[in-house]
Amino acid sequence: MAAPRRPNPDRLLNAALALAAREPWREVTLNAIAEEAKVTLAQLRAVFSSRQAVLAALADRVDDAMLAGTDAAAANEPPRERLFDVMMRRVDALADHKEAVRSILRDSPADPMGALCAAARLLRSMAWSLEAAGIGSAGLRGRLRTKGLAVIYLSTLRVWMRDDSSDLGPTMAHLDRALHRAERMALGLGLVRPSPAEAPEAG
Repeated sequence: MAAPRRPNPDRLLNAALALAAREPWREVTLNAIAEEAKVTLAQLRAVFSSRQAVLAALADRVDDAMLAGTDAAAANEPPRERLFDVMMRRVDALADHKEAVRSILRDSPADPMGALCAAARLLRSMAWSLEAAGIGSAGLRGRLRTKGLAVIYLSTLRVWMRDDSSDLGPTMAHLDRALHRAERMALGLGLVRPSPAEAPEAG
């Protein structure tokens, strides 16, 4: 007997996000996702073995979109500006599924194990974000930067979820302020080096 045809992962992910946009994420079952995508449970399992796998696929999609937008010409910009661009690319990648993201984030505290798995995946995404901005993510300093950026990203998403403006002005303003504060703290802790324009002149 031939193995069942493997469904397109994007199709399954979009089905899950469509459901999450209509109802609380905690109520979105694997069976419901399969029905929404018009596939069998066996076909769904061949791609996503759990709801956490669905969320991991969403994280991968956002990572891919963020990395695809990396512009080598931006390498000469200050690190904070490069990081601002990287983080806004992440936000833009979620724009078509805002209601689903709201649903998922609202229900995260109700699923501690899922939240724990998501936290580990979030840190990996933030490490890629740092690298895309030309900022190291390795070693102790890199881990501290990664955790700090995760806090900024989550706070920015909370503002974005309430931001219904056409230009995302409140979201960008919040992100800019958060990155400024983080940069000052990082400079004080020696996690980053000042740019030539900010470095003190030799006496």
